[in-house]
Amino acid sequence: MKRHHFLIVIAAALFGIAGAFVYREIGNGNGSAITGANEEADVAAVMAAALPDLDQKPQPLKQWQGKVMVVNFWAPWCPPCREEIPGFIALQKKYGDKGLVFVGIALDEASRVQAYADEIGINYPVLIGGPEGGQLSSAAGNRLGGLPYTLIIDRQGKAVANFTGAVPEKKLEDQIAPLL
Repeated sequence: MKRHHFLIVIAAALFGIAGAFVYREIGNGNGSAITGANEEADVAAVMAAALPDLDQKPQPLKQWQGKVMVVNFWAPWCPPCREEIPGFIALQKKYGDKGLVFVGIALDEASRVQAYADEIGINYPVLIGGPEGGQLSSAAGNRLGGLPYTLIIDRQGKAVANFTGAVPEKKLEDQIAPLL
């Protein structure tokens, strides 16, 4: 079990370093690098994944198929991640009943993720990526390996946009509102 924790810490550190680089180097003035639709995102791999929630119960991502999904790879120790999550909470509250679902895939230990989720009041599903989270993030199109990384999937299961770095709430809303 300790080896598992060590691997999570190492993976999280690598994502943190990459995320800091991305945040610093390719930010467009407001902390986000918007790349538009990502043809390299393997939506099938994302939808085939099943990750544990905060209660350690496996949650298949395909259960949200048919909704507009905003899949966000993040960690509670990541400043840009913490910056964007309040906007996610607001958008989930505003559009959740219209078919929007945010799915947070955390790349950290469950206890740290739970503490942060409770602190800020996350109102959408939070899954624990574990060691597989990095591979899933890459399959989702995160070629730089940075955090946060966000992928938007439309109701038909097509990747329509991806973001490396913090996504301002207004820019995200402009992307998802037409899909609902």
